[in-house]
Amino acid sequence: MTLFEPLSGTPSALPGPAAGRYRELYDLLYSNGADAGPQAEVFLRQQMARAAELPCDLPEAPEQLSAWAQARCAAVAQDYAGYLEDRKQGGARRYFSNKAHALYFLQRVAPTKEVDGAWLAGVLEHWQDVRYDGLLNTYLEELGRGDPRQNHVVIYRNLLAAHDCGDKQGLADEYFVQGAIQLALGQCSDAFMPEVIGYNLGYEQLPLHLLISAYELRELGIDPYYFTLHVTIDNASSGHGHKAVESLLELLPMEQGRDEFFRRVAVGYRLNDLGKGSTAVIAGFELQREVIAMLERKRCFGQHMHSDFCQIEGKTVNQWLASPGQIEDFLAALEHKGWIKRNRSPQDSRFWRLIEGNTAAMFGVFSGYEKQLLHDWIAGDWHDPQRPKPIARDHSASDALDAGETHDPELIALRKNLSNQPPQQQLRTLIPWLSAQRHCRPAGLYATRRFIETVARLR
Repeated sequence: MTLFEPLSGTPSALPGPAAGRYRELYDLLYSNGADAGPQAEVFLRQQMARAAELPCDLPEAPEQLSAWAQARCAAVAQDYAGYLEDRKQGGARRYFSNKAHALYFLQRVAPTKEVDGAWLAGVLEHWQDVRYDGLLNTYLEELGRGDPRQNHVVIYRNLLAAHDCGDKQGLADEYFVQGAIQLALGQCSDAFMPEVIGYNLGYEQLPLHLLISAYELRELGIDPYYFTLHVTIDNASSGHGHKAVESLLELLPMEQGRDEFFRRVAVGYRLNDLGKGSTAVIAGFELQREVIAMLERKRCFGQHMHSDFCQIEGKTVNQWLASPGQIEDFLAALEHKGWIKRNRSPQDSRFWRLIEGNTAAMFGVFSGYEKQLLHDWIAGDWHDPQRPKPIARDHSASDALDAGETHDPELIALRKNLSNQPPQQQLRTLIPWLSAQRHCRPAGLYATRRFIETVARLR
């Protein structure tokens, strides 16, 4: 028997989630519901049928992968050097037209970033097999090896919280495709390990958009650490990009099943191309449309909350908000009345002063991201003479590792459960705490550290 069994069945004949169901599947897999495993398998087979039809730039022979990865990395470095030279010569930002645009991007890639590494969750069960060490170490590094300052999901959630843009209520279904694929691969690793290895190979190659995003986020006063961390950790010389190639070669069958294995790796690799990628998300931003869509979502909450004292163009605010499709005209009416003064400092607009500041009449009505949309829409081509404040990262928070752990009930229960267990049983208890939905909690961070220590003792 070979290490990996070929897939059975015909993927293209298997059903997948209907349109509008990716988020529902994402939530099911994230919560690890009772039906998660079977649904994940059906979903993956359907997605692999789609991926198999896509073009593939992998070399024909696995032995060529190292040179292929290095060539890709060199090409990205050359393209980035060209970008930097263009910026040095006075060129505009390539990706983000304003801060609202950048926050739009951060919010829409969050369903993927908040399950970072989830496709490798299944390799934990193979901790005794040294051939899996590259994949295992990659996953543990995604988890920050139990340090919240290095845990990728914790870092990204902190980034969203810093700009109050973590709300996913208005996100379209298409933004959950990649996250669902990652969660499904983690659920079904036993059946789809070649595809997991291929997906990991593709995901860990350094893309140009990561470098440009980090550069432009910093310009806009947004901490780029999540992105710069991936620039360093995914390098093709010694980082995750290198480990991805080495892991594939370690797990490649020596003889029987070799071609089938690599064919499946290639399908897994192409799973990265499904859903909406980062550059497509960035290209999908249009400021006025997003302002209108945001206000339309909030309309039903505010349509009965305003007094009838003030009328704008013959209508009360409640009347403007009473039915869908009036937001664009309402904004135009506010401009005509002088409440909004476009292409000037937002502070010159009465409407902005109603929503910004602790004493503003509508304090708390809009999230940080929603206010940034309105700010940049009002400002238009006006530029604030003050540059964004430089990013200051706090590296002195050495107590962060233990903060919140002392009285955490989950952690107390986990420690008690582990206290009288032999090492092998401890690992069986710990592994569920290293899953996508748990590893960033205090008990999950502790479990990650304990897992690493226990494996080291048993080897």
